[in-house]
Amino acid sequence: MQRINLGEFEELVLLIVAILNDNAYGISVMEEIEVQTERKINISAVHSALDRLESKGFLKSEVGGATNERGGRRKRFFTVTVAGNKALNFVREQRNRLHEQIPNIDFGLNQYASI
Repeated sequence: MQRINLGEFEELVLLIVAILNDNAYGISVMEEIEVQTERKINISAVHSALDRLESKGFLKSEVGGATNERGGRRKRFFTVTVAGNKALNFVREQRNRLHEQIPNIDFGLNQYASI
């Protein structure tokens, strides 16, 4: 299988685009990341990640129609490609395999004490 290189933030953006489905554009992706992770995100970081993911073939984009609420500007909508879906599945399976190998170690703490 071809090597899949996804950084943590790229994976997060790709997941959010998949969640948003037909409503994934820069601002909606940024807002959903903030809601889902409680992290403050810079819109330029989101746009950079969207561009990188599209250049890797994991996303495709289409420009929507102009709207009055945006001053006549058009939104660029993103969708996950087949390759992007395969990448998400690969990363999930890889993480699950690694998590399953962690031995049960009793640190003498409530399992949620440090969270």
